[in-house]
Amino acid sequence: TETVMDTRTATAELGWISFPANGWEEVSGYDENLNTIRTYQVCNVFEPSQNNWLLTTYIDRRAAQRIYVEIRFTVRDCASIPSVLGSCKETFNLYYLETDRTVSDGIKGVDTIAADESFSQVDFGGRLMKVNTEVRSFGPLSKGRGFHLAFQDLGACMSLLAVRVFYKKCPSIVQNFAFFPETLTGAESTSLVIARGSCIPNAEEVDVPIKLYCNGDGEWMVPIGSCSCKAGYEPDNGNVCRACPQGTFKSFQGPGLCQQCPPNSRSTIEAATLCGCRNGYYRGDMDKPEDLCTSVPSAPRNVVSVVNQTSVMLEWHPPRDTGHRDDLSYNLLCRRCHSNERRACQPCDDSVVFVPGKQALKETRVEISKLRAHTSYTFDIQAVNGVSNKSPYPAQQLSINITTNQAAPSVVPIMHQVSSTSRSFSLSWPPPEQPNGIILDYEIRYYDKVEQIKNKDETPNVVLEGLRPGTGYVVQVRARTVAGYGAYSKEMLFQTLTDDEYKSELGQQLSLIAGSLVGGVCIVSLVAIAIICTSLSEGHSSPGVKIYIDPFTYEDPNEAVREFAKEIDPSCVKIEEVIGSGEFGEVYKGRLKPVGKKEIPVAIKTLKVGYSERQRRDFLSEASIMGQFDQPNIIRLEGVVTKSRPTMIITEFMENGALDSFLRQNDGQFPVIQLVGMLRGIASGMRYLAEMSYVHRDLAARNILVNSNLVCKVSDFGLSRYLEEDTSDPTYTSSLGGKIPVRWTAPEAIAYRKFTSASDVWSYGIVTWEVMSYGERPYWDMSNQDVINAIEQDFRLPAPMDCPVVLHQLMLDCWQKDRNARPKFPDIVSMLDKMIRNPASLKAGTNNMVPGPSHHPLLDRGAPDLSRVSSVEDWLAALKMTQYRDSFLGSGFTSLPLITQITAEDLQRIGVSLAGHQKKILTSVQLMRHQADDQSPTESV
Repeated sequence: TETVMDTRTATAELGWISFPANGWEEVSGYDENLNTIRTYQVCNVFEPSQNNWLLTTYIDRRAAQRIYVEIRFTVRDCASIPSVLGSCKETFNLYYLETDRTVSDGIKGVDTIAADESFSQVDFGGRLMKVNTEVRSFGPLSKGRGFHLAFQDLGACMSLLAVRVFYKKCPSIVQNFAFFPETLTGAESTSLVIARGSCIPNAEEVDVPIKLYCNGDGEWMVPIGSCSCKAGYEPDNGNVCRACPQGTFKSFQGPGLCQQCPPNSRSTIEAATLCGCRNGYYRGDMDKPEDLCTSVPSAPRNVVSVVNQTSVMLEWHPPRDTGHRDDLSYNLLCRRCHSNERRACQPCDDSVVFVPGKQALKETRVEISKLRAHTSYTFDIQAVNGVSNKSPYPAQQLSINITTNQAAPSVVPIMHQVSSTSRSFSLSWPPPEQPNGIILDYEIRYYDKVEQIKNKDETPNVVLEGLRPGTGYVVQVRARTVAGYGAYSKEMLFQTLTDDEYKSELGQQLSLIAGSLVGGVCIVSLVAIAIICTSLSEGHSSPGVKIYIDPFTYEDPNEAVREFAKEIDPSCVKIEEVIGSGEFGEVYKGRLKPVGKKEIPVAIKTLKVGYSERQRRDFLSEASIMGQFDQPNIIRLEGVVTKSRPTMIITEFMENGALDSFLRQNDGQFPVIQLVGMLRGIASGMRYLAEMSYVHRDLAARNILVNSNLVCKVSDFGLSRYLEEDTSDPTYTSSLGGKIPVRWTAPEAIAYRKFTSASDVWSYGIVTWEVMSYGERPYWDMSNQDVINAIEQDFRLPAPMDCPVVLHQLMLDCWQKDRNARPKFPDIVSMLDKMIRNPASLKAGTNNMVPGPSHHPLLDRGAPDLSRVSSVEDWLAALKMTQYRDSFLGSGFTSLPLITQITAEDLQRIGVSLAGHQKKILTSVQLMRHQADDQSPTESV
């Protein structure tokens, strides 16, 4: 408590104001300990209507909101006073008045105070007996800096022996390493006053906020939050954070004590948080401050080598000194040397194989293979541990020199068939990856089921002649050096043509040549010209090819548009007619007349009215992508209109539209070599995109456009939108939060969204199937989930009708489950070029069966069951040729038995002129006959 007034300490008159003058009287007296005190007394009990007031001097409250008054007094028992009137009292009243040193109105009562005990006599010493002590409080005080107390007597015989005025407070304190200042209690006895604490010196907060509550009795309670000694300091008696002396450290904040420095370390200052390592000792990146400092290991010992042709086995002993660490490992450095001088050494080839590896080895043994024959090598074995990267000196190592022996060449990886006749075929192959010396010659082993023949040749190609027509031959090849023969390559099957096939091949080539000379606009010529022009314009992948830049990496997407797309004056653009609708608005055919240039036809994509800023960004992102490409088989961006409405993207106009619908409209109208030419153009465009490190993600025939010269160009570079936005297009199915065209997408891209150039190769295989089937829907009527399940069970689409084996094999190569096993787009372009240069390969082993889901049990729901159709209408619907219904019925083919007798001449007569449609109908008729023959007579068609 804090006292602001105490009459017991007064040495002079108190000077309180008494009213009326004959009421309260100040006198000197003695307390029970015979100490002189200043008192006030009143005893007018024999006079009626008493109202005596006593007002104290001004009392400064010192910002306290609640004041306590302790009163010591005596009261005479009225019954002990003879002849007293009925107005005698044994109580008095206490009041207080808030003021700024001047008395004013507004006096307030505190309480009527009665004595616990009253006295009836005064002893002979004059002392007052039976002293009462009462404590009263009042508040809140807020109207002035202080107050007066007033005592009202209404007819009592009493004495005020002492008055003490005080207030309560919580004292300043250090608790939980936090200092809390002196805090006054609240205005009410039940109030809790919050006191904010602050950490003592060298302590830091642990939990915040840091506070205590001061209750009405001046007691601290409910501690919240705390501090603790920071790193480098330890607690002392709970109220001080003492600095760690030299030679000790404390690395963390908290209650812990300072520790002695670990071995091989020291601290030379007070309050150290870490002991520094002595010279030659270090701490690893993962070591703790309390761990000892360690050193680097010494060199490995006693290396032993065993050379086996072009392989070597190395073993060694661990170093004598591991640096007092248990994370020892070894690194191997390999150098190929031309002499005994190290200056003549260079790093080993990347093809050299180290088992189990050459970095971070835990074992003291390694096998090294695929070295060069008769070559000197130096191997450096380094011992390293967790502090080797801290040392300024290189790792200690042990070196050994070895020389490999002569070895036979490795296996020839693969063979290719260059051409084939009825009596011979031509083969070529790349040299072995590890020739291990100069190749002297190759031995070719080939045989059919009857005989085995061997042949030798010094060149990596051969023409095998004198073979049987229409016969398959298994061929193997192996290379020889001075060390002997290597192993044979894997067996590969090659087929000679039959005599009829060979004659047919020659005839077709002559017909194509003659047709191109006479007609002048022959399709084959167009293909050849297109290929030649494409090759001349694009060449092979040049080292200066630029890298694609994602426009979404720009902080301002409009900056990408300005950088990659040319702004076109809208006055140069003339819109002619609507040709379709896109995701963002209408697509038009129009004309572009650049200043000073010839007018050209263009396609114009527009952005619909009411677009959001995000839609505008996504719309123009396709222009930012297209604008980076410049290749004959990629759709060409002419420019954009962004400074006026509507916003437009302008591209070259492709007269024949999307490839899938174009093929369906021209079913069976193109020779195979023409289709291969189209596929070659698509592959060329994709090769260009792959070289730019751009992944298309949505390669499909619907996104390939065809111009009037039948040149195919890759388009639609907006799949990134589908991966973020919802779409009602059933082609795109949700997978892992994005939209994916399942039928065209590689399994790793569906499962893990792993989109790479290899996943584009998978899609290219599907495009090849679409082209060869003239726009048939991949996987027919299967659901997307059934497609995913079938692919997981290693089902692959069968060859379309009349599809050459080499093309279906290309598809299967593109659909390899291991994406690293798929061909690259440059390889695909080379394969197609060879097919075009050798048309005979496109005639070998075509598939003349109707493609259908019945080739796999998972596809049954999409298969047209021709054995169960009951009418001509059902049959045409199963073949998706209902457009010929009236033609068949009008020509008398009104029942299925009549349909099974139809001929090619009949089809021509009733108006089925497309060769592809004729083939599909005739093949289905053959299939119906076959199914009917397998049924019982009652079930037969």
